[in-house]
Amino acid sequence: MQKTWLITGGAGFIGGNFVLRNALRNGHRIITLDKLTYAGNLDTLQPLREHPNHVFVHGDINDGTLVARLLAEYQPDAVVHFAAESHVDRSIDGPADFIETNINGTFTLLEESLRHFRALPADKAQDFRFLHVSTDEVYGSLGETGLFTEETPYYPSSPYSASKAASDHLVRAWHHTYGLPTLITNCSNNYGPYQFPEKLIPLIIEKALRGEPLPVYGDGLNVRDWLYVTDHCKAIETVLEKGSPGQTYNVGGNAEKTNLEVVQAICDVLDEKRPVTGLNRRDLITFIQDRPGHDRRYAIDSSKLQTQLGWRPQEDFASGLEKTVQWYLDNRDWVQRVQDGSYQGQRLGTTTTQKASA
Repeated sequence: MQKTWLITGGAGFIGGNFVLRNALRNGHRIITLDKLTYAGNLDTLQPLREHPNHVFVHGDINDGTLVARLLAEYQPDAVVHFAAESHVDRSIDGPADFIETNINGTFTLLEESLRHFRALPADKAQDFRFLHVSTDEVYGSLGETGLFTEETPYYPSSPYSASKAASDHLVRAWHHTYGLPTLITNCSNNYGPYQFPEKLIPLIIEKALRGEPLPVYGDGLNVRDWLYVTDHCKAIETVLEKGSPGQTYNVGGNAEKTNLEVVQAICDVLDEKRPVTGLNRRDLITFIQDRPGHDRRYAIDSSKLQTQLGWRPQEDFASGLEKTVQWYLDNRDWVQRVQDGSYQGQRLGTTTTQKASA
């Protein structure tokens, strides 16, 4: 059955993959609202140009009038909220944008979605959902053992994770206080096609292809659980279909790797796919000063999502990374177009470039 979904941040990395899957593969009607900041790019949605299942709207989630108009005009069955400032290093340099988008923007969406929900007839209201896509970083840092569960207390340690924690609390409050049928997903580190090359995996791919030093923070032993983006999209689809309003579901890839292991694996895949005579790309690895407040380890327990809703990740890290590297090799035009000159792989988040916020 065709659904109509309003997707915020649908020209970004995860949102773009989700929009492409559901407009092209699953046949849903998608209304994409995106501000097109540096990480949002219409090239990602090029396959949907003039597609009958897709409408693109250039706008800001903080524009309540616009959000209200889209809800009234398109009568979506769900709002899926991807829109966020999401890079930890950028949040260190300039936290104000993260407060504005991740907290204030989520508040605006909740307010307008609640007004829309209250005006719906009973049958439509019963099926309406507001799904908020969040991160495992809200939980803080783990020791050498243990996993984040849905019951783990929040302990964010960067401006980014603090802003996402605040937005999670708002979403939860709008369910418990006002009855808005909300869902929250907290995911581990995503990777895959269409990721802006400031994030670790695409950044290392690009630098390794150019034969540049490959920066690794600190000792490289910080651990993340890696989730292939298509598996994440499938998880969100599952939660929309089967999740219980008011619930939170953790989404992980069961793929814990140190940052150093990730960089080494990228080097090995590229050495196989694009060898350079006399060059072992592992020799390009360069250890640099650690990020301020760098969490040591994240790891997700997604057993609730698996046992209650039947979702499982389909890609392990090796298969997902091979697909990811191949996509970046096959889509050089996309990479060149999204790097418009404002970001060329330089280091962010040292705190030395931070500007005072009014």
